[in-house]
Amino acid sequence: MIRALFSARTGMIGQQLQLDTISNNLANVNTAGFKKSRVQFEDLFYQNIRAMGVETAGGGQVPTGLQVGMGTRPVSTQKIFTQGEFVQTGNELDWAIEGRGFFQVVRDGQTYYTRAGSFKIDGNGYIVTANGDRLQPEFTVPAGTVSIEIDSGGQLTALDENNDALATAQVTLFDFINPAGLKAVGHNLFLETDASGAAVEANPGTNGVGTIAQRFIETSNVDVAEEIVNMIITQRAFEVNSKAVTTADSLLEMTNNLVR
Repeated sequence: MIRALFSARTGMIGQQLQLDTISNNLANVNTAGFKKSRVQFEDLFYQNIRAMGVETAGGGQVPTGLQVGMGTRPVSTQKIFTQGEFVQTGNELDWAIEGRGFFQVVRDGQTYYTRAGSFKIDGNGYIVTANGDRLQPEFTVPAGTVSIEIDSGGQLTALDENNDALATAQVTLFDFINPAGLKAVGHNLFLETDASGAAVEANPGTNGVGTIAQRFIETSNVDVAEEIVNMIITQRAFEVNSKAVTTADSLLEMTNNLVR
């Protein structure tokens, strides 16, 4: 009964983390470029009461043995990098990545990666995120620019009122062998880690990276219906584990009353 209390406790803790993760997914359903997370669990070690395969007194063999588990624990919250839906905005600095890859930006000298391609132009003419992080490679929009065009291959062109090119640049994307290994730091940004592998730079549409769609924003890949179903399952799982705690407590109470 004591074992049941602690096993059920691990289940309640795990379901609480699951609910926290689902809540974060739902909170970011309208966050551009957001990628949902999924909690992964593993069972804890087992108490071996009777080993499997041992020989019995009569010369037979125990086929399955007797093991009692000690509960569960969460081992990771994995980012799921499936493609989000595209929303057409008409803004020439809204760029969506269709396929694999990330934009590279710099903040306070630190390199980050993002899927949120909603860019702006700062007072110095640099293309930046809403938080002022400069897009890499840097591009300065020259004076007299009336429009900015970027093709699916990342060729960026600043045009004047006569539709003549004032400046051009090549926007590159960055990919990782294991995007799920990136560290999410908030602000729609990710950091490279040993688990993600080194960033590989490529022109859009080459070496397996995606292309760029101008005047579109990639929305989050959160499926609200799926998350609500997961929330209901999580609530019921928490409820069942809490019921196991109260049942074990009732059995302990009955045992204590035997000595009275």
